[in-house]
Amino acid sequence: MGIVESVNVAVVRSGEWTGRLGRSGIDKQPTSGPVLFEPSGVRGDTVCDRKHHGSWHQAAYAFDREELEHWSEVLGRGLVPGNAGENLTLVDVDSSSAVIGERWRIGGAVLRVTGPRTPCRVFAGFWDVPSLVKQFTEHGRTGAYLAVEEPGEIAAGDNVEVLSRPDHGVQVAEVFALSMNRAPELADHVERGLVDLPEKWRESLAAKVASARSGIR
Repeated sequence: MGIVESVNVAVVRSGEWTGRLGRSGIDKQPTSGPVLFEPSGVRGDTVCDRKHHGSWHQAAYAFDREELEHWSEVLGRGLVPGNAGENLTLVDVDSSSAVIGERWRIGGAVLRVTGPRTPCRVFAGFWDVPSLVKQFTEHGRTGAYLAVEEPGEIAAGDNVEVLSRPDHGVQVAEVFALSMNRAPELADHVERGLVDLPEKWRESLAAKVASARSGIR
């Protein structure tokens, strides 16, 4: 399916852009060796905003090298692995097109795709692009949050192997589009994937499905 270009963990930063907490772990830096991925998260990583990050279904975050290249071109500056806050920088994977509930073996770990990343003001502040939330949402290629089903070490160069893929075919990007009120026509399709979403996200998206069907946003 693809390979891991880089495994990244946080260097905690502070500044006005970090919001009320005054610190953020969004700045990820490549590691020099294997890193243990556990159900509780990535060993050596730091999650500062536990209200919005760090749940079991957000144990790790994957983003594609191709998307970093896209944003480098859009912004006119070079982005490198870890700059999107991702723990796994992947090549030839297209994580935004992964199916919700899809299971990957990478190195010694088994990971499960749980949903999209939603852009926030901290992300925009980190990149120093005030319009980033809007731009990122319009582009719609968010990368994927992952749960860890089987803990194990992952390193740069490891293969990404798809172990299973739910038949409903609901993709990460489709969940994101409906959740951001951008594709009400996807409601019936996305509903089929609700069973594989974490409960908190399932309830929220079920409400989006109902609103899309009624024509209310």
